[in-house]
Amino acid sequence: MSKMSELSAELDELRRCGEILIGISDTLKELFSTDVEEKATSKPKNQKATTKVPPEPAKRSISLTDVRAILAEKSRNGYTADVKALLLKFGANKLSDINPDDYEALLADAEVLGNA
Repeated sequence: MSKMSELSAELDELRRCGEILIGISDTLKELFSTDVEEKATSKPKNQKATTKVPPEPAKRSISLTDVRAILAEKSRNGYTADVKALLLKFGANKLSDINPDDYEALLADAEVLGNA
């Protein structure tokens, strides 16, 4: 492998790690900001509490990059054939052919790999 292709691979991996960290920080921010808002809006105990319907958590959209990172990790862990079988199950030969609406189901199936 040439030095340039090695550098390119390292940069791709660095970019993937950065995207994962951004996703983690967004999730943590969302998680902790919800706790702070609930504490700030809670009423003192001596007042009547009103019935409050908890808001549905915002569903984070799953990107192609997220799916690719998880499937690549499964493949590196020795589940390459299983990853290919998952792609075929969703009617695609490659990840980019999968409908973005199916990413959540694909990730759910991928999480099972290696846990059985």
